[in-house]
Amino acid sequence: MPVIFVHGVPDTERVWRKVIARLDRSDVVTVRLPGFGGPVPPGFDATKDAYAAWLVEQIVSHAEPVDLVGHDWGAILAVRAASLRPDRVRSWAAGGAPLDPDYVWHQAAQAWQTPEVGEAVMQRLTPEALAKALAAAGVPEDDAREAAAHLDETMKQCILRLYRSAVHAGREWLPELARIPRRGLVLWGEADPYAGVEFGRRLAEPHRRPVRPARELLPLVAARAPGRGGGGAWRPLAIGGLGPRDLGSRRDRAPPALRRDRSRRCGIVSSHAGARRGPRHHTRSAQ
Repeated sequence: MPVIFVHGVPDTERVWRKVIARLDRSDVVTVRLPGFGGPVPPGFDATKDAYAAWLVEQIVSHAEPVDLVGHDWGAILAVRAASLRPDRVRSWAAGGAPLDPDYVWHQAAQAWQTPEVGEAVMQRLTPEALAKALAAAGVPEDDAREAAAHLDETMKQCILRLYRSAVHAGREWLPELARIPRRGLVLWGEADPYAGVEFGRRLAEPHRRPVRPARELLPLVAARAPGRGGGGAWRPLAIGGLGPRDLGSRRDRAPPALRRDRSRRCGIVSSHAGARRGPRHHTRSAQ
């Protein structure tokens, strides 16, 4: 039963390297969204629905339900995929996924969504400019440079198409949110400049999961341990000021929700230390 990690925008699957290096499971899969550091399949139109359908294909390609982890746009797509195929998602963890009808897109997104303006912005956007912008937003400089190095015309066009298809994503995808599996975890930065933590709370509301902001990386624990029949719901917490790179670089270990707890038959949440060994994993990209 693999865990699938989904990256955000503008990024690639490399964003997860420091996180998965701290996991004690050997069934890790990182997917590369079409057009983000790789090719776009023939006929792929790079809309939100196309990306969601593509992710569903990655999920159902496995013989059994998966654990699904997403950040930023990867989290939005992960939540959407889980709502479309809840039977194939055992658990999910999402951070920075403002899938809400009241969410107002940030300034850069609004520029990308505007015809001609978005094209002008992309024409001026270089890897150097992107690296500088990411670093200014709090991304470690080395990670910012690495992420920006994969910016190309294909990625730029995919970003424009994705954002223009998603102007009303919160309203259009809201009805299916009630279908997402109960076993989930919401991670949110208290000072997220793109989406306030209230959107994390709303994402957790369908199953009455509390979201509690934290000011440092905490040893996350299960709100209720899963039963032998696979029941149980996890308590989602907001991680203040942290993203996937921070979670991987901190000495506190990755959040236990992302580690397999071998002491329980059905759980993936653990608050005790496990063996720290590098997992075997592979990346799936667009063909």
